[in-house]
Amino acid sequence: MRKQLFILATSLFSLTFLSPARAETVHFTTEEYPPFSYRDGKTPVGASTEQVQKVMAAIGVDYTITVLPWVRAYNQALTDPMTCVFSTAHNEERNTLFKWVQPLLIDRNILIKHSGSKVEAANLDEARKYLVGTWREDYTETILRRNNFPRIDLGSDFKASLKKLISDRIDLMPISEFYFDKLKEEGNAVEKVTVLSQQSLGIACQKDFPADLLARMQTALNALIADGTQRQIFLKYGLHLGN
Repeated sequence: MRKQLFILATSLFSLTFLSPARAETVHFTTEEYPPFSYRDGKTPVGASTEQVQKVMAAIGVDYTITVLPWVRAYNQALTDPMTCVFSTAHNEERNTLFKWVQPLLIDRNILIKHSGSKVEAANLDEARKYLVGTWREDYTETILRRNNFPRIDLGSDFKASLKKLISDRIDLMPISEFYFDKLKEEGNAVEKVTVLSQQSLGIACQKDFPADLLARMQTALNALIADGTQRQIFLKYGLHLGN
């Protein structure tokens, strides 16, 4: 009898180590960048946020979403296990730093100016003579430096840079073309100057993020795109997808 109990206990002990680990919570970080991600009171909302929420609901995995200054949101996903940051531009510099689920959107970045300012630039060569503002560690800083912009003003976040543009403390500012349309609809005094770049934005997960979970998230996002849900989310937030 004792021998049978010993065998049973040993078997149970072995099964404990052989069984899969309990699923962990995925921690998402993002920034205050309406209409893609922002807070309504204390609740994270937005066109990108809603896609993340639907993806996680589809695969049945627990998650959190925290809205932070971009530098903190980005750096946490670089270093913290089970952490992903969105919406993150997928460029060459970031490609191997993260594992990717994409696209939450395909977007163009344009340079804008304060309406009525004397800034004129038909292309990037002409735009380089102006002071261009963006915010620290945003991917647009990399794009500007790659394109040899000599004068770059770095603000603390998107809102700070926009405030500088409106008060004419900077001449130009890069912005999502989607969001530019939203700003115009809301009556903001801004004008498009020229195209800066085009890129895919997605969910960037810490490099040791589980591959099987990443694949499930990608499958769920693919389904949102295929059945038209992604498009409906953008229309809900007053955004219009290009071709």
